[in-house]
Amino acid sequence: MAVEKGSAFLLKVGNGAAPVAYATVAGLRTTQLIVNGETVVVTTKESGGWRELLSGAGVRHVSVAGAGVFTGSAAETRIRANALTGVIDDYRLSFESGETMTGKFLVSRLDYAGDFNGERSYTLSLESSGAVVAA
Repeated sequence: MAVEKGSAFLLKVGNGAAPVAYATVAGLRTTQLIVNGETVVVTTKESGGWRELLSGAGVRHVSVAGAGVFTGSAAETRIRANALTGVIDDYRLSFESGETMTGKFLVSRLDYAGDFNGERSYTLSLESSGAVVAA
């Protein structure tokens, strides 16, 4: 696998229409993706002292985090509205290779900050709801 630029790792939010059109969340400086999987331990006395796990079991979920500079874009406005109303919306992560991960996410956290002599910034956290599809 080739090395990829972090600047090409983009977060996009859907527009609520069918079919969904995605807009890039402007101003992001960092984007982070975490794939989590619960383990189901099936160790028995016959395991010879080694832990055994059940393949394909447990709950999987994806977490996304980002931080950036506030630009007032339509995508940022939609994310703020989703955070305030608790709406689960369509999101897409895209990578320089052309690969994507698409699914429904809840904005679990949205923080704004601004220093007296600096830009207004924000951080956000998303949690998946349902399957996340990689393509």
